[in-house]
Order: sequence, then C-alpha cells, then structure tokens
Amino acid sequence: MPRLRLKPLDAYPFSTDIKVRITDLNYGGHVGNDTFLSLIHEARAAFLASHGFSETDCGGVPLIMADAAIMFKAEAHAGDVLLFEVAAGDATRCGFRLFYRVTRPADGKTILLAETGMVGWDYGVGQVMPFPETSLRKLGIG
Repeated sequence: MPRLRLKPLDAYPFSTDIKVRITDLNYGGHVGNDTFLSLIHEARAAFLASHGFSETDCGGVPLIMADAAIMFKAEAHAGDVLLFEVAAGDATRCGFRLFYRVTRPADGKTILLAETGMVGWDYGVGQVMPFPETSLRKLGIG
C-alpha cells in the first residue's frame, strides 16, 4: 500500500503550544492517532480565534471538517510540549484547507504533518454553503 505523502509548507503564520497529558496516551505509551485529531482540533480553534472566528461563526458561516489527512513522523509522550503550526490555503467557493506541522521543540523532531478540509456548512439544511471571500482574506488566503 502506498503511503500518504504530505509536504511541509515554507511558512506557517500561526503557532500554539500544547502539552501532552497522560490521558492523551494510548496502550502503546504514546499519543494515539485519535487524540492527535483532537489536538489538531484545539490548534484549529486557536488559529480561528486568532482571526476573530470560531468554527460556529467564521465570518457568518459555520464550518465543518470535510476531510483529514495525518502523516506521522515520530512519537510524542506525556509531558512533551508540542508546537502546532497552522496555515490556511487552497481556497474554493465553499471552503479552504488548513495545513499543520507539529514539532517537539525540545529535540527539533517533526511529529506529524496534517491537513484538514474545512467547508461552510448550513446545519439547518445539512449542506455545503458558499464561504465568504472576506473571511478567506482575513485568514490570509487570496
């Protein structure tokens, strides 16, 4: 089976530190894949908040995650402080992608690269909706 190949960006304009808790570990003694998706969610919420947005109000439009890809490079353990870097790009009529790089500053290791596809979502009718260009510009896209 071919492996997923994500490439790091040249720059990530936003970053936040998140400390790994003991409850983030799986039976292998490292942060589990499901937990990393939750930690990415935390980083995404912080990124959006830094632009005055939330997932329920991103310039008047709620967001939903349409897809996610994670490429693991190294393990993370309890007590590790991880640097989550985030950038937005690849705008479409209804959304954009978020790109993540997670590193452990203590030793410089890249822990993972990830991407999530975010789209405007009308929760009342359960369908994709157009995403405002003004919000894309505020996120640094376009």
